[in-house]
This record gives sequence, structure tokens and C-alpha cells, in this order.
Amino acid sequence: MIIPMTDSYGLMRQMEERIAALPIGYISRKNINGKTRYYLQWKENGKVKSKYLREEETEEIQAQIEERRQLQKRLKELKKKFPALEESGRQFETKVRIGNELAGMAASVEGLEKRELYHRIPQYLYGNVRTKVCIVYGLRRTGKTTMLLQAVADMSEEDFARAAYIKLRTVDEMDQLTRDLDRLYQAGYKYVFLDEVTLMKDFIDSAALLSDIYVPMGMRIVLSGTDSLGFWFARDNELYDRERTFHTTFIPYREYSHILGIDSIDEYIRYGGTLKAGETDFDDEELLEESVAFRDDESTRRYIDTAICKNIQNSLSCFAFGKYFGQLQSLYETGELTGAINRIIEDMNHRFVLEVLTRPFVSHDLGITERNLKRERDPEKRTDILKAIDKETVTKNLMKMLDIRNQEEQKIGITPSHIVQIKKYLEALDLIVPCPIEYGMAGMEPEERILFTQPGMRYCQAQALVYSLMKDETFRMLDNKTISYVTERLLGEVRGRMLEDIILLETSKVLGKDYEVFKFMFGSGEFDMVIFDKKNSACAIYEIKHSAHCVRQQARHLMDEEKLGLISPRFGKLTGRFVLYLGESLDTEDGIAYRNAEQFLKNLPEITLESGLEEVF
Repeated sequence: MIIPMTDSYGLMRQMEERIAALPIGYISRKNINGKTRYYLQWKENGKVKSKYLREEETEEIQAQIEERRQLQKRLKELKKKFPALEESGRQFETKVRIGNELAGMAASVEGLEKRELYHRIPQYLYGNVRTKVCIVYGLRRTGKTTMLLQAVADMSEEDFARAAYIKLRTVDEMDQLTRDLDRLYQAGYKYVFLDEVTLMKDFIDSAALLSDIYVPMGMRIVLSGTDSLGFWFARDNELYDRERTFHTTFIPYREYSHILGIDSIDEYIRYGGTLKAGETDFDDEELLEESVAFRDDESTRRYIDTAICKNIQNSLSCFAFGKYFGQLQSLYETGELTGAINRIIEDMNHRFVLEVLTRPFVSHDLGITERNLKRERDPEKRTDILKAIDKETVTKNLMKMLDIRNQEEQKIGITPSHIVQIKKYLEALDLIVPCPIEYGMAGMEPEERILFTQPGMRYCQAQALVYSLMKDETFRMLDNKTISYVTERLLGEVRGRMLEDIILLETSKVLGKDYEVFKFMFGSGEFDMVIFDKKNSACAIYEIKHSAHCVRQQARHLMDEEKLGLISPRFGKLTGRFVLYLGESLDTEDGIAYRNAEQFLKNLPEITLESGLEEVF
């Protein structure tokens, strides 16, 4: 239930005000000279006092006296049932919210959709485990605070009366927090939500106090914060197995669509990774005001600086007096760690775009764009401009861009060991996920491809890079309409490759350890995705196309007998060949099944390991 503004504490105050306004005492009757007289009588300072009543008043006064009696009885029951801290004793050292203040905050999330993992919070709050804390962590704008307040709003009246929300700040320390927890415990509070707890400098090194002292006493403690790496350190070094952890950073397409009511994969590619609506800023001056984190390249850089780089540096500097900086210590001391993290993220993004636009220049992305532009049915859109572009120069310029890192301003260069350590932390933040690539050629070892869990971040930086390619001399001489049209076609190829990454990432996360999900490369061409059912020794192969049109050429690799012959000996019976695209689902005479990619992503949670690959299809 949503707690109304008039919560139990407010209700008690209203009852007290109403009781004070109602008449006290009782009505007596007296026979005076043969006439009945009515008096309201009560005691005051030990003396009986009375007031004459007209006969027509008695019925209303009697009703008010009975109302007062019932309110007093109900108020007595409420005071026994609900703990409270007297106003004069509410001298908290941290920002503790209870009663009306907390009710107002909980009311603000009324009507908002819930994250898929939300149900785990009530499971923890009302479960039987007595030795664990609950941790909800992830990057900014992924719904953490909203979920905490939704848990408060869904409480019964009795549980809400024993709930407290504490917003921690950088000036707070664990000693102050524990003293407030002691006050809350003494007052009968059971459910405590600690938001932004990693802002406390000594949290990581003293987190075990919460699980070892207060949880065994009967408290239920939910921790939340944007400093994901801080929780990662705390889990490994302080809390061990005394926590239940839920990570909010990864927001799959199906959930993004459900929460925000958006059914466009392109919208998800542009802005996916954070929730544009739903998380409220509660007195946190450090958060940015913008509702869309990946609105443009500048906002994306700002998000990386504040939400990711600051996250890593804060955790490293707070934990064990900074001893876990390791190879990054020198970068931190010279103030270059933020720039280094940013450059590595950008480099991964740039190399992604480089692969999209240059590696298979003749046979794939840019070549397909060139060929499609020349074959446009609409004469006004038909052009061979990409044929005139100096592809070699464009490629060289793009390669050169990857090396522009203001190296002359760097005191310390980024070494391979820096890259390894930063990537490890980015994985811990659930920002990047490695995806295997298998090869169908002898002597080729499997590789890893980096997938970003926040597509909006990748797309904005890719978009800025693609536009930079438009500086080609020949291209700049075209009219604005043609430039815009060709640029959009190039960005369409980027969205196409991103669609592949999204499907690979989400499929692998849902299917779990009994399946392998990977790309399969040949000397010429690839299967965009292979799903290998290890338990049943079966597989399915996929082409992924960012197009709403069914074109036979899309399935050419799926019909190549030589390529198909390399699959079954290694990955079992081939049970399906599919094209995932943006059009309607249909089956062709060649045995190729076309399935809508957006629907495929939405249906992924329904796949069970017991049902095998049939559910995937």
C-alpha cells in the first residue's frame, strides 16, 4: 500500500487535537421544581464543575462525549502499537527521516513502475534470515532510491511505523550512524534504509558492524549507493557472505520498455542504460539535474566523469587508506586517473565504431551502405556519393583520431597494466561484459568482444565520432539534405552493430551457465549469434539485422552449406536458423525463420533451461 501523508503519527496527532476540542465529562439530569434540567459535569483541578445545557443540545453533546471516549481508546491502542521518538528527543546526527517526512517521500513514488529485481527487497525485509544486510547498488539513475521508497510505500501501517530512512553524506561517519541506529533500535524501529552509504569515508572498512551487530538484534538493514566499487570491496573484505546483493546498473530492453512505456529499440540504443524518469533527487545536490544522461556527447562525458570515474576514485581512496590503487596510484597522485578512465572507455567505443565502419570496408557495413544508397527506389534518395569518398584517407583519419589523447599534456602514459586494472573495475561496476568470439578457421583461438551494458553511452560517443568522419573534402561540398541523409545511413550501420551487441548481451545474461552464447567468425562472414544448449547438445544460429525489410541477402550465411557444415560437429544438432530483424515474424520456403528482434528481447525472461531451445524460437 502507498502510505498517505496522514500516516500513523499524523493520525495520532490529529486524534489528540480532536480530543482536545471535544467536551469532557458526562451529562447529568436534575429534577428542579418538577422540570428536568440537563448539566454537563466534569472534574477540573480536583473540583466538580458543571454547565447548564438546553434540552435540544443534549443529544449532540452526548454524541461528542462518546466520540471523545472512542478516540481516547483508539489513541491508547495506537500508542502501544507504534513506537515513536518524542520531538524533543529526535536529536539525530545523520539525516534520519521517519513519520510524516518519510511518508511524504514514499508518496512521491506512487504510480511508478517497479524494477524487475524490486521484489527481492520485500523478500529480504520479511524473510527469516537474521545475519545479513541487503545491498542495492549501481550507477546513477538506475532506480535505487526509488526502489527503497517503493519498499517503504508498500509497507503495512504497522511496519511503516517502525521504518526509518537515512540519507548519508560525505560528512557523516560510521560512529555517528551507529549512534543513530542505537537510538532507533531503542525506540522500537526495525526497518532501516541507508541511502548513499558509500559516501561515508569509513564505510568500506567498518561495514561489518551493520551485519554483525544490528541485524542479529532484529533490525532489517537495506544499503544503497552509487559507489558500486565501494560495495564490491566491502563484500570481499568486510561483509563476506553476510549480504544479499542486487545490482541495478544493467537495465535490459524489456525492462526499459516496460518501465518507461517505450517500444522502440532505437530509443533504447540512444538513451538506454539509465531511467529517464522515475528516480527523484532527494536533497542530493551532487547529482545532475538533467533527466537524460546520454542526451549528447557532452552529457555522456559528464556522466562518465561523475558516475564512473568518481565512483572508482572514491572507492580506491576510501578503502584501506588507498592501498588498492595499485598500478593506478601514480595516475591518481598526478590528477590524471579520471582522464585515463575516460580515455579507455572512449577508446573501447572508438574501436567499436572503427570495426563497424572500416574493418570490412568492401564487403560489409560501409560497403552495404554504399550499395544500398545506389539502389534506393526513391530517385531523390539515390546517390553514389560514398563511391566518391576517399575511403583510404577517411580510414587513416579515423585511425589517427584514436591516438589523439592530448599526450603532450600527460605526465604519465597509460600502460597495459593500467588498462587491465581499469577494465577489471569497469567489469566490477557491471558496465562492460566480455563476449566470446569463436572461429571456424583452423589455428584461430577464441577472442573476447567488449559489450557495454549502457547502450546510450556507446551510441552518443559513436555518433560524435561518425560525424567527425564527415570532414572529408568531397563530402563537405554536398548539400545539407544529402549530408544528413548519408550520415543517418552511416549511423544506421552503427545501430545495427549495437543491436547485435544488445541481443548477445541480454541473451547470455538470461540463458545462464547451461548455454553458451557467442559470435562465430569465418574467413568471410560470420554468424551474428550462436546459442549452444550444452545439456541437450543442440544449437541455433542467428543473423541480426537493423532493418524492417525481409531481404533474401540477409540470410545468405544461414544458407551457406559450407558454413553450416562447421557448426554441428562442434555444437550439436542444428535446430533452427533465424534472422532477428525489426519487421513482422514469418517463415520462408528456405527454412529460415524471421523473428522480430524487439519481441525476441521482451520474451527472453520466459525462456527456461528445462524447455531447451524451442522457447528461444
